[in-house]
Amino acid sequence: MESAPSLPAPLCPPPQPPPVPVLPPPSLRLLARHWLQEDAAPFDATSGLSGRGPAQAQLLCKSRGVLAGLPFAEAVFQELGCELRALLPDGSGLPGARTVVAEVRGPACGLLYGERVALNCLGRCSGVATMAAAAREAARQQGWRGLVAGTRKTTPGFRLAEKYALLVGGADAHRWGLDGLLLVKDNHVALFGGSMEELVGAARAAAGFWRRVSIEVGSEGAAVAAAAAGADIVLMDNFTPQALHKAAAAVKASRPHVVVEASGGITLASLPHFLGPHIDVVSMGCLTHSAPALDFALKILPHSEQ
Repeated sequence: MESAPSLPAPLCPPPQPPPVPVLPPPSLRLLARHWLQEDAAPFDATSGLSGRGPAQAQLLCKSRGVLAGLPFAEAVFQELGCELRALLPDGSGLPGARTVVAEVRGPACGLLYGERVALNCLGRCSGVATMAAAAREAARQQGWRGLVAGTRKTTPGFRLAEKYALLVGGADAHRWGLDGLLLVKDNHVALFGGSMEELVGAARAAAGFWRRVSIEVGSEGAAVAAAAAGADIVLMDNFTPQALHKAAAAVKASRPHVVVEASGGITLASLPHFLGPHIDVVSMGCLTHSAPALDFALKILPHSEQ
C-alpha cells in the first residue's frame, strides 16, 4: 500500500474542484442500513450500560487531510434516531490537530451503536479525498490542464462513497460502472479476434448513441490504429512515460480530437512523469485502493458540556 500522500502546506481544498452531486437519500439510507446490519449483533449488550437517555457527542479528526463523507455519517446516525450537525463542509482542509467536524445528539445507545460505522465512513472517504487532492495538486504544480481520475478499483459495497470522495478531492470519478463507458480492454481484444476496424465497429454498435467507446492499447501502433478506426478514447495502459508521450503525440498528430488516457500502476510519486501536452486524462487506481484512512474519533460530552 502506498504511504500517506505528501500534501501542500497549509492544506486547503483543491482549486475549482468539479461540482459534487447531491447524493440520493434512498441510496444513503440503503447503504447506512446495510453497513449497520453488517456490524450488528442479535443483541447489543452495551445498550444497558449507555441507556436510551439523550446524549451529545463530537466527531473529531486527528489527521491532516481533506474532509469527506459527512452525508454517509449523517445517514448512519439518522437510522438510529440521532441528528448530526456538520461544523465544517466536505472538502474542508483538516490541519492535523483534534479538529471537531460535527456534533451528534440523540439516544446514548444510538450514538454508540453508529459510532464505528460512521467513523469508518469518514476515515475512508477522507482518505480518498486527501489522496485525490494530492494528485490534483501535483498535476496543477506541473501546469498540466488535464483530468486526474479514479478507476473502478473500489471497495465492494463502498463504491458510491469512494466515488463521491474522489469528487470532493477534486479528481474525476471516471465511470461509475460497466455501463458508464464502453471500455474495450485487453481481454476483450483477445476474445474478439478481429481487426481493429472490426473491433471498434462492433463496440460502437454495442455502445449506442449515448456512450463513448474507449479502446485499451499496449503499443503505439495499436493506439494509432484505434484512433484511426474511430475510437473516442485511446487508453494507453502500462506504457513507460517515454513511450506514452511518443505514442500520444502520434495519435494527436492525426486525430487531435481523440481523448488520450494514461493508466496502469501510476502512483503519486510517478504521476508527474505521465503528464504531458498530449495526455488528456490520467486514471489512477491508487486513489481508492491505496488511500490511507484518516483517523476520526467520537467523544461523548459530559452533561455539563451539552
